[in-house]
Amino acid sequence: MTPDFWRGKKVLVTGHTGFKGSWVCLWLQRCGASVCGYSLDPPTQPNLFDAAQVACGMTSITGDVRDLEHLQRVLSEYQPDIIIHMAAQPLVRYSYSNPIETYATNVLGTVNVLESVRLAKCVRVVVIVTSDKCYENKEWIWGYRENDPMGGYDPYSSSKGCAELVTSAYRRSYFEQEVATDNGTAVASVRAGNVIGGGDWGKDRLVPDIMAAFIKGEAVVIRSPNAIRPWQHVLEPLNGYLCLAERLWTDSKYAEAWNFGPQNQEMQPVRWVVERLAKLWGEGAEWQMESDRPNLHESTVLKLDSSKARMLLRWRSMLDIFSALEWVVEWYKNYHEDYNMRELTEAQIDRYEKMI
Repeated sequence: MTPDFWRGKKVLVTGHTGFKGSWVCLWLQRCGASVCGYSLDPPTQPNLFDAAQVACGMTSITGDVRDLEHLQRVLSEYQPDIIIHMAAQPLVRYSYSNPIETYATNVLGTVNVLESVRLAKCVRVVVIVTSDKCYENKEWIWGYRENDPMGGYDPYSSSKGCAELVTSAYRRSYFEQEVATDNGTAVASVRAGNVIGGGDWGKDRLVPDIMAAFIKGEAVVIRSPNAIRPWQHVLEPLNGYLCLAERLWTDSKYAEAWNFGPQNQEMQPVRWVVERLAKLWGEGAEWQMESDRPNLHESTVLKLDSSKARMLLRWRSMLDIFSALEWVVEWYKNYHEDYNMRELTEAQIDRYEKMI
């Protein structure tokens, strides 16, 4: 990403109180963007939004993407140049118990954002954030490419596949050049998964569960130790999203779907990640296998092919899995010691910017 590009841009981030939303809002603030957030209250206690004082330096609006009328009023008043849509129900296991909420937020919420953009006619770029789980997962070792079919076994994964189909339909119906000559909005979707980083306290997520247990001095309980995931630090896909938005600003040919996943060597089983984090944390870090929880379906292998982003956007991962985990432990240890977490989070962003 190019920090100078963002200076003075009006950016609306939905889901800004969430984990990824908080990171991207801090990054955009550092770049001089005028940032407005639209979201429900932070989904967990504690949370990165409060810990890093993300609201300082931006406009923060409490709102639900399922509320079309409110969302339209915000766009009309704020007149954003760029929208990054991150608001979502993000948890697989939660979706089994709350399928209606999951579909309403992830699918209808995406419809509402795109419909608001269609009617407002002020937005130049829209980046819709979905998930690597949007693909019909065949449990194979090859990475999924952007033109592979959508699918999803569970309600969460299915809802993200639906959000991709909604985005594609709106793009072709209202925002393609030959259709939307009076609009000029470039709409793209982005897919990433198993993002890790400081400030995540999401329920039933591996790294947050591990860090919370280590901070309390308790043994963390692990399910699916052999499941393989493409681990990447949160700044990696965010860099991709921002790079893509910069390209969309001047060239609508980038208005399509994009994968942002790590290199093959960052694919590691859950057991390896747990053992590595325990070693980095040190004294008091213990873990054990889960034995008595309902065995809900979760994918064993899920991998993205990010060749398109590497070739056409010149995007690539900068942090290997070892460094990413070190940054994670650094963040939570400092949080545990009551450090200024805005300073620490911005310091990690600054360190990453120097790499790119």
